[in-house]
Parts: sequence; structure tokens; C-alpha cells
Amino acid sequence: MTKMTVLEALNAAMAHELEHDPDVVLLGEDIGIAGGIFRTTQGLQNRFGKDRVIDTPLDEKGIAAHAVGMALYGMKPVVEIQFSGFIHDCIEQVMFCGAKYRWVLGGEYSVPMTIRAPSFGGIMGGIWHSHSPESYFAHGSGIKIIAPNTPQDAYSMLIAAIRDPDPVLVLEPVPLYRTLRGEVDVDLPVPEIGKAEIKRPGADVTALVYGPLTHKTVEVAESLSKEKNIDVEVIDLKSLIPFDIDTIISSVEKTGKLVIIHEASQTMGFGAEIAASVQSKAFGYLEAPIDRVCAPDVPHSYRVGDEFYIPNKDRIRAGIIKTMEAVY
Repeated sequence: MTKMTVLEALNAAMAHELEHDPDVVLLGEDIGIAGGIFRTTQGLQNRFGKDRVIDTPLDEKGIAAHAVGMALYGMKPVVEIQFSGFIHDCIEQVMFCGAKYRWVLGGEYSVPMTIRAPSFGGIMGGIWHSHSPESYFAHGSGIKIIAPNTPQDAYSMLIAAIRDPDPVLVLEPVPLYRTLRGEVDVDLPVPEIGKAEIKRPGADVTALVYGPLTHKTVEVAESLSKEKNIDVEVIDLKSLIPFDIDTIISSVEKTGKLVIIHEASQTMGFGAEIAASVQSKAFGYLEAPIDRVCAPDVPHSYRVGDEFYIPNKDRIRAGIIKTMEAVY
């Protein structure tokens, strides 16, 4: 067991795969000597060489296109998009090409590429650097989407993504890169993509969350238990596509109430798909309407700031209490 930050865990995961699999290569803007804009790849080019850790032009579409081609030829490219706010420039190559070739070619070829996308707000980055792009990609099919938010998950889930035979989008928690440190067991088995984790067992209401807000939600759950005797079960989704509907349904059948929490805007946000799935599979167990605590339906801007845009602990708390007090 080694203590690492989330950023250090991501670096260690890439180093491990570069060392043990000659087909793994890294591509991105300034990821070589500079180590990337956040220094996530620092030291890797010196260690593995310029043919394995490749500095690219400032061209997200071109980076993704080259990665798709490499993957079709049997390599395992790991692409860094400096901020997920810039990922829309390469959505054609990722979704129309990378995510579709297995299906177009009847499974003859796969595209084992990983797209690392530093995401979420919390660093006062404003409109260009505070994105939650999961819904854009979730709708397109053919790609997996994961959202680690601890050092252990950052390490283990990135390795799982690199080894997956299909494209995987990794929503990395920028605000936790250096602020969250924890134990990492590098000998744990590589996890299966698609499994949620119950962060806190509870009996009264289910709080489903992913990304950096997971930690705030656990804190709120603990305070509600002490102050109002509300027993909140917190589920960290961890994997959005595929998502662990069995764990969610099992929890809702126990609690009868569900609050979905995410940082993206509410309208057409990923929480809507979760709500629809629960409504379809566990309607008879629901004792109150499903509620969502999300960002407002406006762009993340510099003027309002993170503290007004991202759901804070007060809003999460209010959403859980509202659901506890609601009845059909």
C-alpha cells in the first residue's frame, strides 16, 4: 500500500501499463517533457522515450484520429485531452469512428483506445475548463464512460480502461488531482468496468452520485444521520456506461427513495437516464418522486463562480430532506 494523490495514481497507472505492455502509447499536447498541463504524465517520456509518450500538435481532432488508427492496428493509445471542454472538437473521430468500427465491421476489429478527459468544476476555470461532457458520449453508444474519484479508483480504473478492447472515456476529477490523497494497493485485481460502490450503507433514502461530488454527499449523509436521524445510503456510480442498475435497484427496493446528484446541468443530464431506468424497474417500491440535485441549465461561467454553479453541501442536504418529506 502506498499513499498517493489522484494525480500520482493516474501517473503510476500509465507507467505500469507502459512498462508491461509494449502496445501502450500516450498521445497529447505537451505530455512529454512538460508532463501535461497538470503534470499527470510527468517523467514518463524520460522513462519510456518519445516513441511511447508522444507530444502532439494542438489539434484534438487530429490526436483522436491518430489514436483510432493506432488502435485499429493493434496498439493501445491513451489520449489526453487537456480539458474536457475541448473534447467536442474530436467527438466525430471518437464517436463516429472509434466507437463504431466494432459494429460496422461485425466484430472483426476493435478500437482499444482510452480518452483521458480532465473534467468537472472546482478550480475556478470558468466556461472553457469546467465541463461535464458525459451525456454527449453516453447517447452515442459503442463507448464506455468511467468517473473515478479516489486515488485507488484512479489507479485501478485507468488500468481497466487501457486494457479494455473498446474505447473508454475517463472523466478525471480535476479538483481532486492534488487535494485528495489516499492508500493505493497496486496489487488489487483490475476491476470490472460497470460496477458501482456503496460508499455508505443506509436504510431511509438512496443518494446516487458520481465524480467529485461523491465526497460531499458522504459528508452530508453523515451529518444528516447525526442531526436528523436520516440514514442515507450513498452509491458512487463510478461507471456510467455501462452503469450498475442492479446495485441501484437493490438499494431503492430497500429505501423506497432516490436522490440523484451530479455536477452537469439537469436537463438531459445523465441523472435523467438513471431516473427513467429506476422508474421502469422499481416503480412499485418508490415511496416518493425521484429528485435530482444538479447544476442549473446555463453554461458554467466566470461570473457566477464554482460556488454558485456546482451543487454544494447545502443543496445536496436540502434535496435529500425534500425527498424524505415527499410522498406520492
